[in-house]
Amino acid sequence: MGDVVSSHLDESRREMITARTRDVMTQFGDLYEKQYAVALFNFVRFEIEGGGGAQSQLLHRKDALAGHTIFSGSLFQYLEENRKWRNRFVFIPNSYAINLYESKAAHDRNLHPKISINCAGYKALTSMEEYVELLNSSLSEIKAKPSNAPFIKCPTQFPLILWHPYARHYYFCVVTEKEQKKWHAVLQDCVRHSNNALSEENTVQTPAFTDSVRRYRQVKGHYGTWEMMCGSPPQILANLVLETLQPELRNAIGPRLKGKLQDRQRKWMLISDAVYRQVLTQTNGQYAALVNACEAQKPSLDARLRGDMDMLVTTKEHVISKIRALVMPKAEQLLRSSIQSYLGSILEALMEPTSRGFAEVRDTFFKEVVEISKNSLNGGGKDKLGEQLERLSMLAFHPVKMQSGYQQMQQLNLEGLQQRFDVSSPNVFVSRAQILMREQMDNAVFTFEQLLHQALEAQGEEDLCKNIQKCQDRVIKKYDYDSSTVRKKFFREALLQIIIPYMLQQLAPSCTPELPRFQELIFEDLSHFLLVENMYEEVVLQSVSKDIMMAVKEAAVQRRHNLYRDSIVLTNSDPNLHLLEETPSVDWGAKFGSDGGEGGEEKGFRGRRKQVVSMIQLEGLPIPYESCLEVPGVELIPEEDGDFAEDDSEENEENPGQSENPKSPDSVTQIRDLINPVVEVVLPGPEEDATTGTETTNGTVTMEDGLQEEVTHVTTIVGDSLSKSKSIMEELMGSRKQKELQDEAAIQRAIKEMEMAVQEEDSEQASEQEASEQEVSEQEASEQEASEQEVSEQEASEQEASEHAADASDTESQPLATDCGSRNDDSGFQSPTNEAETITNGSDPTADLVDVELLLA
Repeated sequence: MGDVVSSHLDESRREMITARTRDVMTQFGDLYEKQYAVALFNFVRFEIEGGGGAQSQLLHRKDALAGHTIFSGSLFQYLEENRKWRNRFVFIPNSYAINLYESKAAHDRNLHPKISINCAGYKALTSMEEYVELLNSSLSEIKAKPSNAPFIKCPTQFPLILWHPYARHYYFCVVTEKEQKKWHAVLQDCVRHSNNALSEENTVQTPAFTDSVRRYRQVKGHYGTWEMMCGSPPQILANLVLETLQPELRNAIGPRLKGKLQDRQRKWMLISDAVYRQVLTQTNGQYAALVNACEAQKPSLDARLRGDMDMLVTTKEHVISKIRALVMPKAEQLLRSSIQSYLGSILEALMEPTSRGFAEVRDTFFKEVVEISKNSLNGGGKDKLGEQLERLSMLAFHPVKMQSGYQQMQQLNLEGLQQRFDVSSPNVFVSRAQILMREQMDNAVFTFEQLLHQALEAQGEEDLCKNIQKCQDRVIKKYDYDSSTVRKKFFREALLQIIIPYMLQQLAPSCTPELPRFQELIFEDLSHFLLVENMYEEVVLQSVSKDIMMAVKEAAVQRRHNLYRDSIVLTNSDPNLHLLEETPSVDWGAKFGSDGGEGGEEKGFRGRRKQVVSMIQLEGLPIPYESCLEVPGVELIPEEDGDFAEDDSEENEENPGQSENPKSPDSVTQIRDLINPVVEVVLPGPEEDATTGTETTNGTVTMEDGLQEEVTHVTTIVGDSLSKSKSIMEELMGSRKQKELQDEAAIQRAIKEMEMAVQEEDSEQASEQEASEQEVSEQEASEQEASEQEVSEQEASEQEASEHAADASDTESQPLATDCGSRNDDSGFQSPTNEAETITNGSDPTADLVDVELLLA
């Protein structure tokens, strides 16, 4: 396959690719230098004049993933070099890069990964049919005879594919559908995070970059949204180069490829990946040089801006008024004829799935906090509470838990509007809304943690459940308010992204030729910061902003989708709450963890680098069962509540009668029991000579089959046998009382029958009836006395018998051997709950039974 790349990408063609990339970067660089000065002007003006939207009620966490990893596990990867499937260990750090290793041991030795995948621009697919359809549509120019053979022979029915329009494709598979769903959620989260690589905190470089890319595409005639506006700036620039370069190369190289259709497609993908890597390397270096040059000029530009700010603002307002006089009549006519009638339908299409998604996020947070409250009520312990709070802190970054909200947004449908307004794909809005959902969830979790920590510091842990409930209610109110604010802003931005490019495209023939004459109104010293093209777009934006604001405001007034009116301002009961934003996240493991001495934290969940998703490879298992296994003891958010319980119940339903069969050991304790079996022996002994504990010893014991077994440990438990005998006596007494109640009920039924018989007699026999009733009552009293006397005699005889049995058991010399499986809580170690208790039984404290466990080597 390497020969295919080298034969079709010779030196001359590579030089052509380099020249085309250089030309694009030169044109982009000119635009970027101009837009950088404009972005710096806007930033300084905002800094001086102030302003901004409504203040957020929830707190914002700065570095939520510090000290965490996202995911690790094993799956099968298809290697195109030898067309074979190999098991690979996958490790995903908090950068969301997918690192592939030969094995987990290679990762543990800190070796370099064989492959590191940046998921920006990729799509995660779960079916080969979907992949082939996407492949054929993107490579429609490559013509050849189709083949009946599958594109790739997947060994399982659960593939996972990473598809990219320019870069290399990656093929994976797992064993079960449950694994596929979890892996797919993780891969989608990697794609989502990698696509959102432009930092909003960089208030100069990011606006300058996005405006430059948009203006470059408009010059080429592309006004609509662009789906490949994803990843870091060098990746976006590489996509920008290949947007026009790849079709040319495909038309030139495609007809020269030989073989069947699938072979030609494979060869073209290798060539395309080589071109993409060459272009990406070049854009990386040239963009870095461009940014450094602009940053070097920033101090001098900033000084000029602050000195001429008043003149800049006055000049800008004057030029905008002139442009408005030219553009507004045409823009208003276009708005009335082609846009206003579509605003309602576009807004409704956006609001429905977005609001459902934010509601799902709210419900997910609510359920997780309720689980923590249940734990505090049921006495789950501080360690368990610490684990749950640690899991809650990473809830926003758990793709499986957040999947219910993300899936709601994936139902966004803009059919019929995409072609009219030149919207390439709704994925641009889907990804943006999902990022906002994750941010709001993390804000809610961080605010809850800070409020709960503040309450615990002030009031202690006595009313923990009550404090949790109060903090939950406060956070839910703040979330509803912030969710409404964020959604309204998202709706306005989405409508502008859909409508503004359409208006610019429609107004370009009549307005663009008139713009150069407005440049004469700007002084040359100020021309670096005031661009006529930018002011023209501001006028177009202002022409439609009023209608968009009214549409969103009307939806809020009608309380549709739980939107708040702009006039509603949530007052903060704690004005100093936002001071907690500067405090680090609470270490719940350290706060509620037990004191295990030195080294204890390294073994617990607080000492390791925390992983968000609790799926990881277990070494030593057969390869087909290695991928995506749950690890007991990994303190992370469980993917699905009740997964294992449901699986067990399904197995029991499918195989009735087999539930009692022994299964392979799944825990360290069970494996130890198999290596060192435990035999339970009941021995009589006085209470003062027996204590609960484990002692090491060397000796042998004779089993029932006559074999001699070596004894290494003896665990003594006091009081179990006596408690068993007591429970048997209680059962006997309970059955005796139940029999007495049955006898009394029979007597009552007989009395009722006699009364009914008496009522049927004539009134003349009333005196005889009274006499008979008196006789019956006397007879009943005598019968009851006799029965009570009989019960007391039986109880006395039973007590006497039990005392004789205890004396007889004391004289027995041969111990009784019982099966180690008869004890449910027997694990080969001394249980902390089986502590010695002082037992008094009547007047003979020495009549106590002792359990001795023999740990056999």
